[in-house]
Amino acid sequence: MRVAVISESFLPTVNGVTGSVCKVLEHLRERGDEAIVIAPAAGAPTEYAGFPVHEVPALAYRQFPVGLPSPLVQRILSDFQPDVLHAASPFLLGAHGIWAANRLGVPSVAVFQTDVPGYARRNGMKAAVKLAWRIVRWVHEGAELTLVPSSASQADLERAGIQRLARWGRGVDLDRYHPRGRETDAARALRARLAPDGELVVGYVGRVAPEKQLERLAKLRGVKGIRIAIVGDGPAMPSVQHALRGLPVSYLGMLRGEELAAAYGAMDVFVHTGDEETFGQTIQEAHAAGLPVVAPRAGGPIDLVHPAVDGFLFEPGDLGQLRDAVQVLARQPELRARMGEAGRRAVLGRSWQAIGEELIAHYETAMRSRALSPGSPMARPARAAPRANPLAAGSA
Repeated sequence: MRVAVISESFLPTVNGVTGSVCKVLEHLRERGDEAIVIAPAAGAPTEYAGFPVHEVPALAYRQFPVGLPSPLVQRILSDFQPDVLHAASPFLLGAHGIWAANRLGVPSVAVFQTDVPGYARRNGMKAAVKLAWRIVRWVHEGAELTLVPSSASQADLERAGIQRLARWGRGVDLDRYHPRGRETDAARALRARLAPDGELVVGYVGRVAPEKQLERLAKLRGVKGIRIAIVGDGPAMPSVQHALRGLPVSYLGMLRGEELAAAYGAMDVFVHTGDEETFGQTIQEAHAAGLPVVAPRAGGPIDLVHPAVDGFLFEPGDLGQLRDAVQVLARQPELRARMGEAGRRAVLGRSWQAIGEELIAHYETAMRSRALSPGSPMARPARAAPRANPLAAGSA
């Protein structure tokens, strides 16, 4: 199979979109498929997993490279002649890639990963919420298939009138993130530094961004016998540090590979605070490492955390429930162990190998759909024509 991956984010930018794209490319390499990557210009490597990486023009928005529509995209796709286009978290660049693929008769699979309307809603921009959903519909209506990571995301897109949806989650490295990681020298050393008097380590892993709402951890102020460890970095760091001033917090910065595995191994409880998560990859990693998870009853965590089995869900509007959950886990080591074991069992069927094969099946579904569409085995006329720009005045 020949797969063109167009992504709104790629290395050196590190986030959930980049991480999943890298795993997809690694899986394609293992299968012996051929692939290319199209990504915003940001100093990416010239190749990844043995596949060439093509950078296209971009501009910086809040230190994040935003890919711009460019004739170069269609030229790259035409030269490569893919069987399918994988559009990762499509926005401006991804939408242009889907449009270009349609002009070439190539089916597209769009992966919904970023809740842009949710961000607008959180910031009180009612008009922007409607515009954001208009853009999301415009982007995804051109794709043969849209993959959603959670039941909450699927419900949101169905309410927005987006069709041709299928569920596709994310895999987890079951070897790197494992309960035995607590016994490594690196994890023991880090734990001794984080909690020198044997305190409970409450950990978070992810971007330190406004939508992650890490300021909510201030609700743990006064809980005895805990230390907080935050792994990650991002634009909200000054706000988070201000909100958590006076709490026993260690900021570990961005960690990867074995250092990240050691960080999970040094934790006792994992807390996710943001309620706009379309999936929650770090929740899966925490479960794989044998940690109980506390997360909001919203978005992706609803599918990943089973209350009173492998963690607790708190109502986003009631942070007292977050505090209570941490206190219960702090007092009951047996409960932490039982929930950690249950979390590990829950993710055993979610290796990247298994998730990668699910993705290949979705590619094949999109290819069959395009081949069976009326009029032509290679092109669907209704989608091959350029679509109206939703930003233009008077567009629906």
